[in-house]
Amino acid sequence: MQTIDFNRLKLRSGDKVLDVGCGEGRHSIAAWLEARVDVTGLDLCEKDLQTARDRQQESEQFLQGSEDGRSLRFIQGNALELPFEDDTFDKIICSEVLEHIPDYLEVLAEIKRVLKPDGLLAVSVPRAWPEEICWRLSKAYHEVEGGHIRIFNATHLRHDIESLGWRRYSRHWAHALHVPYWWLKCWKWEQPSKLVDHYHKLLVWDLMKKPKVTRITEKLLDPVMGKSVVMYFEWEPGRDKSNDTNKEVCYG
Repeated sequence: MQTIDFNRLKLRSGDKVLDVGCGEGRHSIAAWLEARVDVTGLDLCEKDLQTARDRQQESEQFLQGSEDGRSLRFIQGNALELPFEDDTFDKIICSEVLEHIPDYLEVLAEIKRVLKPDGLLAVSVPRAWPEEICWRLSKAYHEVEGGHIRIFNATHLRHDIESLGWRRYSRHWAHALHVPYWWLKCWKWEQPSKLVDHYHKLLVWDLMKKPKVTRITEKLLDPVMGKSVVMYFEWEPGRDKSNDTNKEVCYG
């Protein structure tokens, strides 16, 4: 399930891409298959990283001999202390990560440090109002270990990111068809439910087959009830990243 639109992120051959909080590697692998880029997926969870490496091996068949000029590696690391030199990456992805981290502003500061001045950043978080319903339906949904610790107001998050020197150049929403599934799952949390099972099968079918009817339906519904809000940022024109002294941060 891909949340980031690589066309909006403007992937180019030769780009160095970092996927912060890559989890099981969905965006890292997708970027690696999409273009001749050098991708690094970073996550704290070694179990998820091993799953990502296994999926990488399974995905190699889709390259069909076009491996030249691209690479993919998964490493364990902390988003609060990224193990890279300043100005290392051309593109950075941070998808469905910040809602899990108490010091998310520190993560953004680290991303700023390792992203090149002309680099691009893609950030996604759960949309507020569908997420609020999930929280109301189930405390366990957000109280599980490693779960969501906040609900973001997208405007406030945008201001937080722009206060560090970026400018948003694009935005969209994603995964509207997944919203009812999570409402049902939260309503029936840890209880057997044929309804939840059938809806999950529908989502898997949609993911694998990508029929036009569901693709069109989701595209129409995303602006209204997309589960994720996705924003893309570039460094503010005319602003010197190396000498930036604006430390103001807007808390939401």
